[in-house]
Amino acid sequence: MPAEVLKISIEAPEPHIIHYAASLIQRGRVVGIPTDTFYGLSADPYNLAAIQEVFRVKGRAETKALPILVNSVEQAVTLARDLPDSFLKLAHKFWPGALTIVVEATHRLPLKVTGNSGRVALRWPKSHVACELVEASGGPLTGTSANLSGFPACSSATQLVKQLGDRLPLILDGGDTGGTLASTIVALRGADWSIIREGAVPEAEVRKAIEA
Repeated sequence: MPAEVLKISIEAPEPHIIHYAASLIQRGRVVGIPTDTFYGLSADPYNLAAIQEVFRVKGRAETKALPILVNSVEQAVTLARDLPDSFLKLAHKFWPGALTIVVEATHRLPLKVTGNSGRVALRWPKSHVACELVEASGGPLTGTSANLSGFPACSSATQLVKQLGDRLPLILDGGDTGGTLASTIVALRGADWSIIREGAVPEAEVRKAIEA
């Protein structure tokens, strides 16, 4: 059955659409949403069946962690442990925005979400749709890119429908995100850090923020 596609304003998301999407997520479903980079797959990270569904929808190996979207630094902190000082430096400098920070996950998060690594990739996106959906759902959401594993990321709902339209119950159509680069991913381990993927935030800016 093809996905229901609902138009949504990315500047002022309609509350009834946000709450409708949140109700599906709370029931363990996976929803395609626009973010500030590309479209993503949102599900409840504490619901193991929902996490399994994200992997199924993407055709993604379960050894790969699922990024988590939050709507505040404080919420991110509750999902992590043993945070190094560099975490708050980066979060306050680049959030909300296109920087994903990988740190040690709290034991409250299911190991499956971390790809059995015990580490979690966190991001506060500069996206009204994503942030309001986090709020309406009552907690953080998965934010992995909405595409078949190995295929290009989708910057429009039209592209998403072509790739995953028969695998999702709902896609929120916010038009083209204008995304050309994915988020930059930086991994923190104690005083050490490394760039896993350089994207919208240049490595030089990450270095400058950490060493400030």
